[in-house]
Amino acid sequence: MIVIKFGGTSVGSSERISGAFEISKSVLKKAGKRQLAVVVSAMTGVTDDLIKMSRLAAKGDGSYTEVFNAVRYRHHMAVKELGLTRVKPLNDFLEERFSNLHDTLHGVFLVGELSARTLDFISAHGEILSAKIISAYFNHRRLKTGFLDARTVIRTDEDFGAAKVDFNSSNRNIRAYFKATKNVVTVVTGFVAATENDETTTLGRGGSDYTAAILGAALQAKEIQIWTDVDGVLTADPRKVRKAFTVPVMTYREAMEMSHFGAKVIHPPTIVPALAKGIPLRIKNSFKPEHPGTLISTKSLDHGFLIKGLSSIDDVTLLTMEGSGMVGVTGISARIFGALSSAKINVILITQGSSEHTITFAVKPSDALPARKAIEQ
Repeated sequence: MIVIKFGGTSVGSSERISGAFEISKSVLKKAGKRQLAVVVSAMTGVTDDLIKMSRLAAKGDGSYTEVFNAVRYRHHMAVKELGLTRVKPLNDFLEERFSNLHDTLHGVFLVGELSARTLDFISAHGEILSAKIISAYFNHRRLKTGFLDARTVIRTDEDFGAAKVDFNSSNRNIRAYFKATKNVVTVVTGFVAATENDETTTLGRGGSDYTAAILGAALQAKEIQIWTDVDGVLTADPRKVRKAFTVPVMTYREAMEMSHFGAKVIHPPTIVPALAKGIPLRIKNSFKPEHPGTLISTKSLDHGFLIKGLSSIDDVTLLTMEGSGMVGVTGISARIFGALSSAKINVILITQGSSEHTITFAVKPSDALPARKAIEQ
């Protein structure tokens, strides 16, 4: 089993979907008799549009219908350009999905309320639509392909927006499905999952990478490939450092550090399941398939550089707690971070003065005020 994942830019148009097919066929040929799981994101920008139309509807702004119509038109155009207009099951599926989405948005518009649960349900449509179109296209190109809605196998808690995976249940479901399937290729919806009560959840932005890693770990895949729009993991952000170059080989730990601190090429939680099972991760550029990309595993190449790469986070807020009453007092840090944990606030960075007079920590700007209130409480 090999698991490959295509990001939004890699399936963002009919031309890119055709390219994804050629890449999948090439990977399958090299893999011999192995099965192939292809995890896909929503078409580029669609998830943002789904969130935008949801929030417009919640505000009572009727222009949400314009965004909705643009998204529907884009998917129907992709179907037309891919030569799938006569595939009745696909077109019936799309019609039903867009009808359900329209009804849900109308309900949000009437009630003027958008819950996290409803937003997850709406946001999930991007991956569901793209995966259905891509699986139909692969079959159209005479590659025996199945469609798997990840909500039927990946189980989570009810933390809508960034749900936590129940690995015991999910692994059991994934193995059972792939053991039973006769398809050579299975196209899987990234980003989405479901609770035990079949309520739609999402795994957080960038969650399609995570879906690929969950599948790969459950199936003991030979390799997990992440196909994106850059040449692997670079030494720095190429938009800021023009001479940035690809790191050919790096360890899980090195990749984890860079991804947590701003390197956008890979979603941070993705590395954990792969690391636990020792499955190599390969980052490749779907626009330049011939480029070797970056291999992430237990090995690292020593090129004589002390620093593997530079990463940065643009938007952070620093909070500092200081006072002489903190010096030499045990348990202060535990109380601070216990309070932040109770408020479900993720701390990006921690630094403490050697005198113990100050503790500074970094959080997302949206968490700044709740963090301050939690500490004051």
